[in-house]
Amino acid sequence: MPQVQDHYEQLLAEHYTWMFGVPFADKVAEQAELLRRAGVGAPGVAIDLGCGPGFQSLALARLGASRVHAVDTSRRLLDELEREKADAPVTTHLGDLRDFRTLAAPRADTVVCMGDTLTHLPDRAAVATLFTDIAAALPRGGRLALSFRDLSAAPAGLDRFIPLRADADRIMTCFLERTAPGVVMVHDLVHVRDGGAWTLRKSAYPKLVLPVAEIEAELRAAGFVRDFAETVRGLTVLGLRREGTDPA
Repeated sequence: MPQVQDHYEQLLAEHYTWMFGVPFADKVAEQAELLRRAGVGAPGVAIDLGCGPGFQSLALARLGASRVHAVDTSRRLLDELEREKADAPVTTHLGDLRDFRTLAAPRADTVVCMGDTLTHLPDRAAVATLFTDIAAALPRGGRLALSFRDLSAAPAGLDRFIPLRADADRIMTCFLERTAPGVVMVHDLVHVRDGGAWTLRKSAYPKLVLPVAEIEAELRAAGFVRDFAETVRGLTVLGLRREGTDPA
């Protein structure tokens, strides 16, 4: 089965920021406001899991984080963050987000995992383990902000084909295909104008089906209490705080 990291390196990272269709700074401002609504008012030391080009990392810095540890498997996207961060207190880390406690920092005041990053994990067990590891990294009252797309009712038939963005030189479309229980394959198609000709670039990768109710149950089991929920452009956004005693 194609791997998420391969998909980003071979195709998506090159077009990722363009895909959103807004200036980089506007996206950072949007994410800062979203994180603020989700309860991230004073981030302290923060970890951004699956940071991509850094929309949330720089949003955390804007909200006053003393240090942001930004973790991603894409060197290209991390390089983009390095170019954009200026003097923001952001440190980038290349590697699997599941290794964040050894790769970036063992403890933090705030953890975010935004975009559709959770669906990139290999299986549901990895999702539950990540929640437990995040809880172990946070103090009592520490904040977690998550977003993910619930593909339980993924479109069928012709509705599987979703236009993402187009301009004079690029056209991006994706289509979805259920290939196994609990998994949806995402096929990204990018037509790129090269002089007078168009070239098709294509790749695919799996996403997990994450029903919202089940994810919230796993978060409660890991010791989190949800105090914010919102749907933004099809993404479920959750703001949570860690309960219980401080981890050793």
